[in-house]
Amino acid sequence: MRRQRLASIQWQYVRFGLLLAAGSVTASFLVVLLVYALLSSEPAIVQWLHVYLDMQLPASLNWKILLSSFLVSLLSAAVIGLISGYVIGNLLKKRLNTLWEAAMNLGRGILSYRVPELGVDEIGELGWQFNQLAARWEEQVASLQRLSNHNVVLGEQLKQAAVVEERQRLARELHDAVSQQLFAISMTTAAIKRLIEKNPERAAQQIELVEEMAAAAQAEMRALLLHLRPATLQNKSLREAIDELLEELRQKNSLTITSEIEDVEGLPSGIEDHLFRILQESLSNTLRHARANQITVKLFTLQGQVRLRVADDGIGFDPEGEKMTSYGLRSMRERVIEVGGSLEIYSSVGKGTQIEVRIPLMTEMEREGGEPG
Repeated sequence: MRRQRLASIQWQYVRFGLLLAAGSVTASFLVVLLVYALLSSEPAIVQWLHVYLDMQLPASLNWKILLSSFLVSLLSAAVIGLISGYVIGNLLKKRLNTLWEAAMNLGRGILSYRVPELGVDEIGELGWQFNQLAARWEEQVASLQRLSNHNVVLGEQLKQAAVVEERQRLARELHDAVSQQLFAISMTTAAIKRLIEKNPERAAQQIELVEEMAAAAQAEMRALLLHLRPATLQNKSLREAIDELLEELRQKNSLTITSEIEDVEGLPSGIEDHLFRILQESLSNTLRHARANQITVKLFTLQGQVRLRVADDGIGFDPEGEKMTSYGLRSMRERVIEVGGSLEIYSSVGKGTQIEVRIPLMTEMEREGGEPG
């Protein structure tokens, strides 16, 4: 909104002084005329003034002298009113200018500026209160900056801790799975060398075992490489990131991967990141354990929810067994809980696995804490 042009308070006081002086002289002149008229119309009052107060009213007024006196009085009062209005307005303007300058400095972020002493009246009290406000503001800004610095340091520490934890996890998985499988392959291969001439049939069985172990190690490595992909969307939409991830899996695996990915409008970035990370974890578990030939991924909205469904035709597992407490499934559950969603797992031995994530779609007003329209 456009600001109106300010009127000078100093000249307002000058005008007020002039009007007050002119009004006072005029009112006094009219009062004199009124009193003279009243006294002249009452002979008893005239006689009483003459006898007791020794006052004699003139028979008639000299209008020239009266008018001259009125003009002189009016001019004198105008000069006095002009000077007094100018002086008082100037003093008040200077004090208000001091407050205005303080407000401008505070608006520019100069929080150390303080209003000098302005007296003991209301303006002085206003200046004192302004200084108190500036001091509290300065303390709050300093506190926010300290908090910001602390958050940066804490964020870096958390990032480093997450990197170290992820490295340790990958190292454990490499040691517990791939390294042991490669060691088993090495030992089995050495045994094959001894059996290939003495017991060819047994050696053929061992070769099949080596093939199975190599395939398992390869699946484990692919799952670990999947975890090494960025955990965020990196300025991509969720649909673009999922399509890119699935295309990469198609190129590196013999699995048949089908997908139906809907472009969900207005989905907060935090939810998008969690959904993408949950999909990564789900695909990693499938590559490691499912021995599946086909994977189906769907992202869609239904009944006010965004849903992510990942299904495979692998060996499945018992939902009541130990796998339900594995690191991957626990991580997915934690991410779903963080965004107020739910995770359903449907599986049975020999019949594949389906994981479905459901997250409520909130309006922007509901996310900000208001009532829905």
